[in-house]
Amino acid sequence: MIPLPLARIAEITSGALTGMADPRAVVHGPVVIDSRAAEPGSLFVAIKGERVDGHDFAQRAHEAGAAAVLAARPVEAPAVIVGDVLTALADLARAVISDMPAVTVVGVTGSAGKTTTKDLMARLAARIGVTVAPVGSYNNEIGHPLTVLKVDRTTRFLVLELSARNIGHIAHLASVAPPRIGVVLNVGTAHLGVFGGKEAIAQAKGELVEALPADGVAVLNADDPLVRAMAGRTEARVTYFGRSPDAHVRAEDEVIDERGRASFTLRAPTGAAPVRLRLYGAHAVENALAAAAAAYELGLPVATIAEELSAAEPRSRWRMEVTDRQDGVTVINDAYNANPDSMRAAFESLATIGGARRRFAVIASLRELGEDSAALNEDLGRLAAGSGLEALIVVGEDAGPVLAGAPGALHVPDAHAATAELSARLAPGDVVLVKGPRAAGLERVAEAILGGDAR
Repeated sequence: MIPLPLARIAEITSGALTGMADPRAVVHGPVVIDSRAAEPGSLFVAIKGERVDGHDFAQRAHEAGAAAVLAARPVEAPAVIVGDVLTALADLARAVISDMPAVTVVGVTGSAGKTTTKDLMARLAARIGVTVAPVGSYNNEIGHPLTVLKVDRTTRFLVLELSARNIGHIAHLASVAPPRIGVVLNVGTAHLGVFGGKEAIAQAKGELVEALPADGVAVLNADDPLVRAMAGRTEARVTYFGRSPDAHVRAEDEVIDERGRASFTLRAPTGAAPVRLRLYGAHAVENALAAAAAAYELGLPVATIAEELSAAEPRSRWRMEVTDRQDGVTVINDAYNANPDSMRAAFESLATIGGARRRFAVIASLRELGEDSAALNEDLGRLAAGSGLEALIVVGEDAGPVLAGAPGALHVPDAHAATAELSARLAPGDVVLVKGPRAAGLERVAEAILGGDAR
């Protein structure tokens, strides 16, 4: 973060200094929400959650060296007291980035693939200059401004991931750090129940391109009709990526190897270069093309983009991590989250990687699907049942619709039981897919299986 005196932070956030806070004291360290991450010169943001209230840890953060606490009530530490902590955090981030016009902000959104695309884009931008990007999926009203506040005077690019749980969320995030380049990946079925339909999801995702300036660039998926239509919602120049022949940046001569990794020719207006991805799944091509199109707009040569895409490996955990045990068991850990579209892609990858080997899957019922939840989960069961599995293990108490679609599946109550059942069935050379919504905790199954030998 750029150094700011407490008096300036109080001015930006419309806050008041208390607890003997010195208005001349300077925050020059990171802005954190975990008191254990506080260090000399940092600013601790006291957020009241459902289970933990950050205000209770203010003194601990101060003892660790935090210059002050951003809080909603007086605490046992120097503090800036504000009316609403999250609003103040956003205001602080907005003020910091507005004071840094040399930083190019790139925003990425979509129903699936945001984090992978963000990671690729950050790698590509770093070839040009110092780049800041969130770790994992810091993409909401807390993680977004915290990432913005990591910029300093050396930063040239800020790559942000924007998520939406409802209409207006992306517009808010974009107002905190106005993007110059906006990338929209796809409109899928994630949070379908929250939004009520794909058209509403498209409305929310399109808020990113609406936020672009006239001299900005909207990078849109030519293969997704709902994304392509967003071209009419922006004053910015539009560039398309995808597999379509009319996409400005596209994949040609695509081949998937026996491990589910794609090779293709990256074609752009000024030339072409070969790409051999280390990322797993055919869906990774879409993410790579989106990152390539944005990087091309930043001025990177096609050959350099292809080189970086070919060298990139997964940065964020539990997203298509493919690991081989010593006994030949292959575990596909894609347990970070799930929706109908990503489930379909995961089973396609399982079929490719598994080939003629015995295949297993551990899944859980999908959530946030609204009134179509039962039907979509039954479809998931049918998808899994028709995938040639040796065994399907379904975790959780809400598994009824999945089991209706896959009546031969084994139902277990939790991740621990799934691990025990799977361990008893695995033999050397088998392949396991672990995939489900974040709340199911299925990443523990994959990690446990990777920690032991097959029986």
